[in-house]
Amino acid sequence: MARDGAIYVCQSCGAVHGKWSGQCAACGQWNSIVEESRSAPPGALKPAPASRSRGLTFETLQSDTPEPARIVTGVTEFDRVCGGGVVPGSALLLSGDPGVGKSTLLLDVAGRAALRGARVAYISGEEAIEQIRSRAKRMGLEKAPVQLASATALREILGTLKREQFDIVIVDSVQTLWSDAHESGPGSVTQVRACAGELVRLAKAGGPAVILVGHVTKDGQVAGPRVVEHMVDAVLSFEGERGYPFRILRAGKNRFGATDEIGVFEMGDAGLTEVSNPSALFLGEGKDRAAGSVVFAGIEGSRPVLVEMQALVSKSAYGTPRRAVVGWDTGRLAMVLAVLEARCGFGFGDQDVYLNVAGGLRINEPAADLAAAALISSATDKPLPQGCVVFGEISLSGEVRAVGRAEARLREAGKLGFDHALTPSLTVKGDGLKLTSVSRLTEAVDRISQSRYG
Repeated sequence: MARDGAIYVCQSCGAVHGKWSGQCAACGQWNSIVEESRSAPPGALKPAPASRSRGLTFETLQSDTPEPARIVTGVTEFDRVCGGGVVPGSALLLSGDPGVGKSTLLLDVAGRAALRGARVAYISGEEAIEQIRSRAKRMGLEKAPVQLASATALREILGTLKREQFDIVIVDSVQTLWSDAHESGPGSVTQVRACAGELVRLAKAGGPAVILVGHVTKDGQVAGPRVVEHMVDAVLSFEGERGYPFRILRAGKNRFGATDEIGVFEMGDAGLTEVSNPSALFLGEGKDRAAGSVVFAGIEGSRPVLVEMQALVSKSAYGTPRRAVVGWDTGRLAMVLAVLEARCGFGFGDQDVYLNVAGGLRINEPAADLAAAALISSATDKPLPQGCVVFGEISLSGEVRAVGRAEARLREAGKLGFDHALTPSLTVKGDGLKLTSVSRLTEAVDRISQSRYG
């Protein structure tokens, strides 16, 4: 029998249940429901009394108050993803897999911002101060005037931040904090929601910009209730494939900048190094392009990025052919293969198909459909020209459709020395590149198989 004042909360989605069960009815997760206390224990933080109702005071959209200047941290890629710097009084949530480099990135941000004159506090609930100092020394930031603290009690953290004046406060991580207003342990849904809410409330009340570090689950989602993502102003994810030194900082939500903006870093012995030209990083260095390899001119956020996409089509040794994809959507590959079979006469029923995006980058935009040129090139054993880039969307009817920001894609290709592009019909100029326009996928097949370009 449940004790008085007890509730049962799913640690995966935050749904509240009246009694314990093995499976959450809201999200379907097994063994994720934990008993928590409904009431606060004696001596806990008391909520402020409700103010008397005095009605609302409406204002117009016009304002003479100037916007506060952003805090430029000095980490260019981080500032780019944030929209040009950190907005005072904002709240950011940074998530990523364990060991990807979240703490290293934020220590770099804290150190450089402090060296530029910002007042920065770094509060860690996972590491001792000596561990942070050791990392800062390895990164060459031991002289940065960052204020360090190792604490997990929310009451102590809030009391200190209300007395001290800081521009940026970094909390690593929100899952380690606990509030004595709740009986559940650190990392539970109730504690994460309460601690994040108090820190966001502090930032919105004219306090410092708060950057929270959040753990992720096995499927890459931020651990804890999804309401935390709605509380903050920006949700940044730090991504990196094992075996690759590259790290991608991506904005999934940003109230003060563009979403899907990316920043590129390279992890080394001395920490993270910014990559100002990611296109050169993701391209192969070989002079001769092999069959099955194309260079895709994509857009990530506001910046054009060139990346090599590799395909291999080979005879299957088993009854069921394999479809292996790294860095692209499996469903999108299945659609492109179906269009090639139905509209262009290819047969992949007895062929294994492998597709890989070089460098560990993940491509999500439909403009990568014309990377089917890599499949065509591998199936016909006809390589594309060395200086050729491709982009375009493929419809189910086999039509090659135009995509946005074609001029920026071509400009980036020209800057890196490419002289040719296989594209849909465009209304913009090639910016010095020779354009091969195709309106249907069958035209692309004919040109690649016969090596006819221009």
